[in-house]
Amino acid sequence: MPSPFTFVRLSYRSGDWDAVDERMPANLLHSLIEYTTVRVNTKEKVVALESPELFNYPFCYLSGHRLVQFSAQEKKNFTQYVRNGGFVFVDDCNHDIDGLFARSFEEQMRQCFGPKALKKLPNSHAIYTQFFKFKDGPPATGFELNGWGDDLVHDYLKAVEINGRIGVLYSNKDYGCEWDYDFRNKRFLAEDNTKFGVNILLYALTA
Repeated sequence: MPSPFTFVRLSYRSGDWDAVDERMPANLLHSLIEYTTVRVNTKEKVVALESPELFNYPFCYLSGHRLVQFSAQEKKNFTQYVRNGGFVFVDDCNHDIDGLFARSFEEQMRQCFGPKALKKLPNSHAIYTQFFKFKDGPPATGFELNGWGDDLVHDYLKAVEINGRIGVLYSNKDYGCEWDYDFRNKRFLAEDNTKFGVNILLYALTA
């Protein structure tokens, strides 16, 4: 029997990885339990990007507001992890395309995978129909038009693909904050907004 799924949050030496969306992992794990048969660990695990422990898990989450500047070991691990089949979901909590997190993270991707590796993901990609159907691509978040960030609704995500499979899924839409609420409050929503998170996790586990 496969091990239960563990939601891994990556810590990294720069930035503020530990100052974002504390309730989001538990919310997404609740959704996996509610909608699928995937066995889960009910608490997230924090793993240092520079640690070899990273390679024990198929999915990792990385986020923040500030500078992303990997150390040599962090850069080596990130690159090797993705090239070996790992999946990293990266979410820009500033929800903009020209802020410090966005500029610095995209520069790290250029250094890890080359200048053209991070590309717009077409809205026809399989991740949008992995479980729930999102015919228009990535769903919008309430944080994209709240008066800060770049005040735009981003109609695409970006990705680094390795051998036709997403290894890095990159969002400027601030899904982490969108899903950062106690899962017991989900019943007050007209539509469960974590469903796209279920798609992401299942793609990471099965693609």
